[in-house]
Amino acid sequence: MTQTTNRFFDELAKMMTDATGAAKGVRGEIDTLIRGQAEKVLRDLDIVQREEFDAMKAMALKAREENVQLEQRVMELEGELALLGRERKPANEFSSGE
Repeated sequence: MTQTTNRFFDELAKMMTDATGAAKGVRGEIDTLIRGQAEKVLRDLDIVQREEFDAMKAMALKAREENVQLEQRVMELEGELALLGRERKPANEFSSGE
């Protein structure tokens, strides 16, 4: 009887192992199908991929930094022009007044 019982449990364990392996295989196939469908839906919705978004974000940040630098440079140049205008203005006033 013990030999029969051991054999029964061995067979039961083998069946459970096989069932577990089959379940893992089915799960892998289901995951693959779901992933494929999700990617198809995202492509159809024309959603940007993460890599593209990150690249555009980096470009926008760089452009913003350049704009700030250009604004500062323009302000400096306008200040210099204003100083030059003040220096020339009195000279022009004296020459026109004489």
